[in-house]
Amino acid sequence: MMMTTWEQVLLGIVALALAFFFWPGVKASLERSRQAEQRDWLAVLLPIGAVVLFVILLVVMARS
Repeated sequence: MMMTTWEQVLLGIVALALAFFFWPGVKASLERSRQAEQRDWLAVLLPIGAVVLFVILLVVMARS
């Protein structure tokens, strides 16, 4: 589906407005991630790893 020129311009303006609106939060999050400790990253990676293993288990069970 082709978008007309005014739709593309409007979409670009909305994207820039969203980027401008969320930039302070992104900047603060990046600063906090630089100060994160090993434990903090483990708390994020452990649930993600569990979900990945669960999905792999479901795929293996569905194939057999």
